[in-house]
Amino acid sequence: MSTTVALVTGASSGIGEATARRLHSMGYTVYAAARRVDRMSGLAELGVRTLPADLTDDAAAVGLIEKIIADTGRIDVLVNNAGYGSYGSLEDVPMDEARRQVEINLFALARLTQLALPHMRAQHSGYIVNISSMGGKFGEPLGSWYHATKYAVEGLSDSIRPELAPFGIHVVIIEPGAIATEWGGIAAENLMATSGSGPYAERAALTTKVLGAAEGSASSPEVVADAIAKAVTARRPRTRYAIGAGAKPAMLMARFASDRMKDRLINTLYRVAARRTPAASAQPSRTDGASAVGTPR
Repeated sequence: MSTTVALVTGASSGIGEATARRLHSMGYTVYAAARRVDRMSGLAELGVRTLPADLTDDAAAVGLIEKIIADTGRIDVLVNNAGYGSYGSLEDVPMDEARRQVEINLFALARLTQLALPHMRAQHSGYIVNISSMGGKFGEPLGSWYHATKYAVEGLSDSIRPELAPFGIHVVIIEPGAIATEWGGIAAENLMATSGSGPYAERAALTTKVLGAAEGSASSPEVVADAIAKAVTARRPRTRYAIGAGAKPAMLMARFASDRMKDRLINTLYRVAARRTPAASAQPSRTDGASAVGTPR
């Protein structure tokens, strides 16, 4: 059995599934966690250890880490991938849904990290890999709560990176662009259910078209899995990896463009995407990350 142990959350599809497969192929002992354990049967057939976990349940999070330590005595890599995109106008999104978005995208990530850290400190080694987004660097209309969580993941990661460095623990941020998974379709469904009618309906329809425009240009989840594999095998990994279609140009825009310029550019790109997307194909693609014109994960 490998002495290198990894836990990947949100592993029932997309980036999480691809990452679990990639680390398993490298000889890691991989635990894959998700609410939909039945969708991880393919991973289980490979030898990945699949576990059901609702990470908003503290007892489940505690039990997950305890199970891994009981089995192996250590945890070397934690990939915090679980999350989703809650879209809708700030005016329309109920506060219960806003809290759920923050709970899953931020607090669950922080809690699982908190639980893994004592074991990594005892080992004087470990990798915390937080899946953020290029949307952790700029916002967009109708995505306020989602972007707020990704900005928070960036800030949390930047804070704990120097905090944990003296213990030999590396903190890595992954900033995906357009990745072909279920994310975009779920985000678009949330958006239309929340703001598909009323004063924000026109913008919601436009954003749904933008989400749908990504299908032809999205990168595969394996490109993100490869970046994670590279990071967790590096003696000194980069602090950030911008990966997938649109990610690097978006990071340049976020770094050098003024706020007003970003606003104008995003609005222009949305209009271009709407014109290029036929009405008949305006249904959202199943993407995890960003569309070709910049809708973030």
